[in-house]
Amino acid sequence: MNTLSYKTISANKETVNKEWLLVDAEGEVLGRLATKVAMMLRGKYKPEFTPHVDCGDNVVIINADKIKLTGNKWADKKYISHSGYPGGQKIINAEDLMAKKPVAMVEKAVKGMLPKSRLGSQLFRNLFVYDGAEHNQQAQKPKKINLNDIK
Repeated sequence: MNTLSYKTISANKETVNKEWLLVDAEGEVLGRLATKVAMMLRGKYKPEFTPHVDCGDNVVIINADKIKLTGNKWADKKYISHSGYPGGQKIINAEDLMAKKPVAMVEKAVKGMLPKSRLGSQLFRNLFVYDGAEHNQQAQKPKKINLNDIK
């Protein structure tokens, strides 16, 4: 009798294979960009994906100031923050936030799509967002990824 034995691969911090990926956000819609980047940070496309381990890649996003929003979101989308003090709520729309901090829009969109746990905080540290075409991760030699090729 021939029996086949299969082993389930469970990755851990030492055995995971992390890469550096470069994403150009120029002309990309914010939500679609954020979902694909969150998937890359989480590592869900890898065959050795393990839900409780950081097995995703390090992602560098450039040209964050050239993203697009569809519909009337530039005027209607609101970002709310609170200082923790009474009356400390601040509301800013997308157009004003883009003028002040274009990196913050992309970071908030991606962070909202990651797990709300210690693992999510750890995954968010693997994201590097820049508003121009230059970035500080040239030494890691990130591999350029076309988001339209990712399903």
